[in-house]
Amino acid sequence: MDEKDRPDTVDFETFQALEIRSGRVLRAEPFPEARKPSIRLEVDFGDEVGVLQSAAQLTRRYEPAELVDTTVLGLVNLPPLRIAGFKSQCLILGVIAPDDPGDVVLVRPDRPVAPGWKLG
Repeated sequence: MDEKDRPDTVDFETFQALEIRSGRVLRAEPFPEARKPSIRLEVDFGDEVGVLQSAAQLTRRYEPAELVDTTVLGLVNLPPLRIAGFKSQCLILGVIAPDDPGDVVLVRPDRPVAPGWKLG
């Protein structure tokens, strides 16, 4: 990759400002009202952050029922976003196929962790 093709850089303080935490999915259900296929999630991010909701575009690889009680990573300090009347309070992290933006795979810890652990 040429240097001109590399993504813009950010300073370390900008990275540190991102509050990325582990969360346990409490509830997941289809979200047919969304313009892009999505699942409504309710996620427990531990005592410090609490329970937040998110609209996540995960329908290609995940069924709502299989997400319940699983661990996800979420960016929890974004302003809420209204999606089809639903208040999405966090961004659940996933990797996106370069040739298909609808194909998302969750980014998750590979060992059990409690809700609220920070990414570092």
